[in-house]
Amino acid sequence: QVRLIESGGGLVQAGDSLRLSCAASGRTISTYAMGWFRQAPGKDREFVAAISKGGRTTYYADSVKGRFTISRENAKNSVYLQMNSLKPEDTAVYYCAARQDSSYLTDSREYDYWGQGTQVTVSS
Repeated sequence: QVRLIESGGGLVQAGDSLRLSCAASGRTISTYAMGWFRQAPGKDREFVAAISKGGRTTYYADSVKGRFTISRENAKNSVYLQMNSLKPEDTAVYYCAARQDSSYLTDSREYDYWGQGTQVTVSS
């Protein structure tokens, strides 16, 4: 069992930056690929970014490419999402997720464990 706890969300203005953190416990995340997803009110959960087990391969949604950066520190059992140049359309609850397999990392249905989410609100 992997428990994931997100932190770092908040209310910011357009153009600001935030860094989300995801702390894992229960098991080491070095054997899991990790992803970030988000869900805005009235919308489906959508893929934001993912990172391979070793951290060498990353994936991004087109909407965040060039603005967001996913990283991980397996020694700290943590994953991060650096979000720059935030836009009002980035407003959502952001979730961290873990997947044992390395395929289909953009599909939320394939993830094994989820955090409770952290709210990010970007005002215009």
